[in-house]
Amino acid sequence: MATQIFVNLPVKNLSKSIEFYTKLGYTFNQQFTSENATCMIVSDTIYVMLLVESYFKTFTDKQIIDAHKSCEALLALSAENKDKVNELVEKAISAGGVEPRPTIDHGFMYSRSYNDLDGHIWEIFWMDPNHVQ
Repeated sequence: MATQIFVNLPVKNLSKSIEFYTKLGYTFNQQFTSENATCMIVSDTIYVMLLVESYFKTFTDKQIIDAHKSCEALLALSAENKDKVNELVEKAISAGGVEPRPTIDHGFMYSRSYNDLDGHIWEIFWMDPNHVQ
């Protein structure tokens, strides 16, 4: 069985976050959805738990940062090609996300990013498989 990852992110407004990510094409596992949380399905092995901040706090004694002001992690997802990178980032911008920096194009690697509604940074990239050894 492949290792799965469950990324947990605090959100201020769960319904707005679900609406945002739905516009990007993601679906949610209703079995793990309540007024406090939802499980966003990224792939067969990648899931993002969107947790209302008050519920998120029950899992840690640490302070939750304001992701609009500070960064604790960059969430990077690969895409099939440059067009898919552009497609996803454009959907995010149309849904209310912000593109925080210009596109990076190294020829063999192409990357764009967006900040979601809560300021979490998502890096979407494509890397030429012929360049990776």
